[in-house]
Amino acid sequence: MNVKRIFGTILTILGIIGLIYAGVGFVKHTMMTRELLVSAVISIIFFISGIGLIKNTKDEA
Repeated sequence: MNVKRIFGTILTILGIIGLIYAGVGFVKHTMMTRELLVSAVISIIFFISGIGLIKNTKDEA
């Protein structure tokens, strides 16, 4: 098992969930704009770093 690849997958999933949460909140106007913006920015950071970990980790047998 490659720990970096698993951690990258977890970060990517958390990023997707956060982006969906921010999108739903934006559409329904349930939260303040600042909270949605912070949530979206953190989710984008998680998503991009997770994808980067998955892409740059080499498979070792």
